[in-house]
Amino acid sequence: MVLNRGLFITFEGIDGSGKTRQLELLTADLKKADLKYLLLREPGGTSISEQIRKILLDRKNTEMSAETELLLFAAARAQLVKQIVEPALAAKTIVISDRFFDSTTAYQGYGRNMNVDFIQNLNDFATQGLQPDLTFYFDISVEAALNRLQNRTEKTDRIDLESQIFMEKTRAGYLQIAERNPDRVILIDAERAPEEIYKDLKLQFDQAIDSVKC
Repeated sequence: MVLNRGLFITFEGIDGSGKTRQLELLTADLKKADLKYLLLREPGGTSISEQIRKILLDRKNTEMSAETELLLFAAARAQLVKQIVEPALAAKTIVISDRFFDSTTAYQGYGRNMNVDFIQNLNDFATQGLQPDLTFYFDISVEAALNRLQNRTEKTDRIDLESQIFMEKTRAGYLQIAERNPDRVILIDAERAPEEIYKDLKLQFDQAIDSVKC
């Protein structure tokens, strides 16, 4: 299948929402369909961005201020967009990112009570105005997410150690983002079985693909 332009799709949600499983199901289907795609994660995706990721998620960095955290996320994103995302989209690739700027708005803006308008302006600067074509937001209660996270063998990063209140505020932020961007953000009930969730996701994804076919 040939596309007439690239397609940029992002996956969002609090930790424990099941994004990873849905990404696995989607990429398996993309391989079968022989579609040209690129899977990325944030922060990360380039050598520079991965180095910033290590700083951001290192559990030793307990003294990191909210302002430093915000700027590091923006820096990692700016490098990823310039070096990887824009060239891939120009080459008519389906770019799928596990998190993008909505994460910063939700986690740093709402979760850390920072100025959301400033963060949105910073996001625009870091991405040079690049917007996803489609964003899947996997919504799940904090209680359900925490139950899932208990099955993880180890909490490995600094942000994993945040409080339940922080997660509640972050989820509330995501819901506001979804409400304000209905044309871009698809809200998915993530408390169902993975296969049931994927049916909804795949339907929306196929419609997006159809819109950019040659």
